[in-house]
Amino acid sequence: MTSTAMTIAGSDPSAGAGLQADLKTFHQHGIYGTSIVTMVTVQNTQVVDEIKVLPSDFVAAQLDAVINDIPPLAAKTGALGNAPIVEIIADRSLNFSFPLVVDPIILSTQGKSLLDKDAVWALKKKLLPNAFLVTPNLLEASELAGMEVVDWTSMEKAAGIISGYGVKSVLVKGGHLEGDPTDLLFTDGRSQRLSGERFDTKHTHGTGCVLSAAITARLASGEDLSDAVLAAKQFVAATIKSNPGLGKGYGPVNFHVPVGTN
Repeated sequence: MTSTAMTIAGSDPSAGAGLQADLKTFHQHGIYGTSIVTMVTVQNTQVVDEIKVLPSDFVAAQLDAVINDIPPLAAKTGALGNAPIVEIIADRSLNFSFPLVVDPIILSTQGKSLLDKDAVWALKKKLLPNAFLVTPNLLEASELAGMEVVDWTSMEKAAGIISGYGVKSVLVKGGHLEGDPTDLLFTDGRSQRLSGERFDTKHTHGTGCVLSAAITARLASGEDLSDAVLAAKQFVAATIKSNPGLGKGYGPVNFHVPVGTN
């Protein structure tokens, strides 16, 4: 039987991030992907010019239609756009029988706001309690925890605060740390240090989406969380290392990397 996974995210017409990146990542992992569109954007590797968030009832209708016909074995969220959509997903996720990975996208790579204050509050108070994993970068961890997150000590403290919202596990991504990027996986009250390699390239558009999608794909395949995160990190590193150099700005990664490539 084919494993399935769902992404609930915005559309990136340059296809380096958003639901396009999620679906490519699912496919590369041998997973059949479905997608719920939350917003459409006008963007490329250089700029995000315009965002149109879809009506929350339309998002809910998409979600209900897919789950009633092709239920996923795991799902993830990306850019959700506003509080009504966050609240709709939170309401529906109360009945999810599969793990939900929340990628709390607040800003685009180019610095465009993708989630307002009311939506951040709804994410913390309503969606995270139903999530299996949340994957903030340092800026997102700072916003969610209400403190500055700049190093390993503050990453640990923030992860503890975020887990207090009810989410089962927290992966604080250290891509913006000085030196090598080291991630922190916080689960069951314990922190695990996950080292990584930094590559001298600006072509990292969508890496957060790819990481959370790869984790989701591996959860849909039945892997446990720690193994899924480690393998997903390896996959993302390989996609960055061999990026195709597309675009004039922050280009996409290489989605053709075989899973398991170092």
